[in-house]
Amino acid sequence: MLTVIKKINGKGLPLRGDDIDTDRIIPARFLISTTFEGLGDSAFCDERFSPDGTPTNHPMNDKKFNGASIIITNNNFGCGSSREHAPQAIKRAGYNLILAESFAEIFYGNSSVLGLVCITLDKNNIENILKTIETNPDTEINMDIEKSELSVAGTIYKVELKDALKSSLLNGSYDTIAELASNKDEVQTFEKNLPY
Repeated sequence: MLTVIKKINGKGLPLRGDDIDTDRIIPARFLISTTFEGLGDSAFCDERFSPDGTPTNHPMNDKKFNGASIIITNNNFGCGSSREHAPQAIKRAGYNLILAESFAEIFYGNSSVLGLVCITLDKNNIENILKTIETNPDTEINMDIEKSELSVAGTIYKVELKDALKSSLLNGSYDTIAELASNKDEVQTFEKNLPY
């Protein structure tokens, strides 16, 4: 069944830093998963915990940001290897939207097919949102896909969404597996007519 995404609402997690790569998002030892089950628990594992398992001061460990579902970060998020486990880990950790100055292109594409929406804003706007969330963690963030508008603490930001992404979110076709499953009859008819 296709899932349409028109609006995303939630609290924010400030994740400051440029060039946060996929090795940091999900360490290599977790890449043995083929179903992606449990990856959410391992997101940013090596930054959230010291080698002896003691929690660090990573924002994901900060109780102020419990229940956050939107990441706010800086430049070139998701760079490094093209592992699709990285957006899978973020999505399975409960995040539906990432706001950043820029994204690595492959990470952006891998996120898009999961319905993990990646929005770019300029450096000043990202900094304003980070400060707002750090000052008041309960601030509600609202993203309206149809209007291409982001609302944070009464400030409206016009955002650019690639036409193909916007369309796929609004009609549910970003999820290629669900799209294929929703056309099961056509797939079976096509299969029966194959010459081999």
